[in-house]
Amino acid sequence: MNILVVEDETKVSAFIKQGLEESGYNVLVAHDGKEGLDLAKNNSFDVILMDVIMPGMNGFEVVKKLREDLNIHVPVIMLSALDQSDDIIEGLDSGADDYLTKPFRFGELLARIRAISRRKKESISTKNILVVSDIELNLDTKKVLRQGTEIILTAKEFILLEFFMRNKNKVLNRVEILENVWDINFDSGTNVVDVYVNYLRKKIDKDFDIKLIQTVVGMGYSLRDI
Repeated sequence: MNILVVEDETKVSAFIKQGLEESGYNVLVAHDGKEGLDLAKNNSFDVILMDVIMPGMNGFEVVKKLREDLNIHVPVIMLSALDQSDDIIEGLDSGADDYLTKPFRFGELLARIRAISRRKKESISTKNILVVSDIELNLDTKKVLRQGTEIILTAKEFILLEFFMRNKNKVLNRVEILENVWDINFDSGTNVVDVYVNYLRKKIDKDFDIKLIQTVVGMGYSLRDI
C-alpha cells in the first residue's frame, strides 16, 4: 500500500514515515501543501495523511483542491492539533474521510488506515470495479482508468485486461489466455496472444513510468500489482 504523508514538521513526518515503513507501507513525504498536491497528482496513493496547519496552503485547502480541482478521491485522514468540533467539521466538509487529533497513539493511526482501506475495498466491490495497482476497470460501464486517465480499449483488449486483473501476479501461459479470452484450443502456430498483449501494453503501460505487464521468458505474461 502506498501512503502520502503531508506534514511540514520534519521530526513528525520522519516519525510517521519510519513507523509506517516498519509496518510494511510504502511512504512518500511532502513538507507543504503545494508539494503534496504535486505528488498526489503525479503518483498513485491508497491513503493520504494530511496535516492541517502548514505554510502557504493549509490542509483544508489542499483537500478541497484534490477533490474539486483534480478530481482525486484517494481516502484522506487529517492529522491536526486542532481538536475543536468546528475544526473537525471543517476538515470533513473539505473532503477528508477521517480526522485524527494530535498527539495520537501510533497504533490508533494504523487502525484508522486499516479501517479506511477496508471501506475503500468494500466500496469498490459494490461498484463492480476491479483494481490492480493504479488501474481501475469498471465492469458495468466498461471504462478503464489509470491514474485517473481514461484508456480506450477494444472489446477484446478489455476482456484480456480483465483476465489479467482477475489473475494479478500470476504467470499466465498462452494456452490459458487463449482458452479464457478467445475460448479456443491452443494452436502452436498462432501469435494472437503476443499481438494483443503488445496492443494492451501500448495503451496501459507506454505512457506510464511503472510497467505493469511483465513478460516471463519461456512461461508467459503477468500483470503485477506494484
